[in-house]
Amino acid sequence: MSQFLRQKICLYRLSPVSIDLIEPNLYLGSRSAAEDPETLKKYNITHILTIDDIPLPDEFTKKQNLTTKCICLSDQPREDLLSHLDDTYAFISEGLSKGSVLVHCFFGVSRSASLVIAFIMRKHHMPYERAFEKVRRRRNRVWPNTGFVTQLRLYQEMGYKVDSLYPNYKIYRLHKVANQVRKVRAVPHDCMDVIQDDPGLAPLAPEAKVFCCKGCSRVLADESHLIPHMHQGEICNLLYFVFPIAWMDCCKTVERGLCCPKCNAEVGSFNWNVAIRCPCDATKNPAFCLKPDGVKFIKVSKL
Repeated sequence: MSQFLRQKICLYRLSPVSIDLIEPNLYLGSRSAAEDPETLKKYNITHILTIDDIPLPDEFTKKQNLTTKCICLSDQPREDLLSHLDDTYAFISEGLSKGSVLVHCFFGVSRSASLVIAFIMRKHHMPYERAFEKVRRRRNRVWPNTGFVTQLRLYQEMGYKVDSLYPNYKIYRLHKVANQVRKVRAVPHDCMDVIQDDPGLAPLAPEAKVFCCKGCSRVLADESHLIPHMHQGEICNLLYFVFPIAWMDCCKTVERGLCCPKCNAEVGSFNWNVAIRCPCDATKNPAFCLKPDGVKFIKVSKL
């Protein structure tokens, strides 16, 4: 066990028991509350949702006859909380149908508070600000970190569920994966969801708008792949930023030029690590771009 974990376990044992009722049978609290048998008995806790670096000990949860779920996350803005919100909503809902639920992290301030706020948002179709105030009235120490707040606002934007096809969620995922690529210099196997299917290998809808190679008309991207940016009040067409697409072969290297997979003409470039700048001065990082002198943007009927 690392020195860091030993110190953290020591802090768990020293920190005071802290628990507050947020809604009927839904509690938000500290790690110490989750590990205190008297507290669990007092509030009839049957389900515990842990979001922390260290799970609760198996022997403890079995002895207390608890149903548990653990998400291993640190309290850092870069952590991906959003991807867990559908699962945690389901766990809390099931727990409330059978008994009482305690959601906790270390102090019950940021991580666990964010999960409870997300639950309130979805259950009541309540915007972030109102859900935050509702939870804070019950537990005045709650304070999600800035990254979690941004993710909760995106959760609201998506209609209180994770929509993997929602453009801003796709951008969010792309940034999370880019952070991983910077560490290992390749796209991890569990992050392949950010690589979009090749539209050149599938039937296209009538009147679909696509980017295709100027040299051979091979379809390279469709309108849904575009990440638009503005220039002088209009969508810029000086450089086309797009989501990563399978034909780009961008999973095992961090940067290179892009060539048409059919005729090998140069059509753009990508970089996972360094921003690419459009002639209008807009930048994207990571960036996957198609050049106007290499591609044309047309309707399928004109191919």
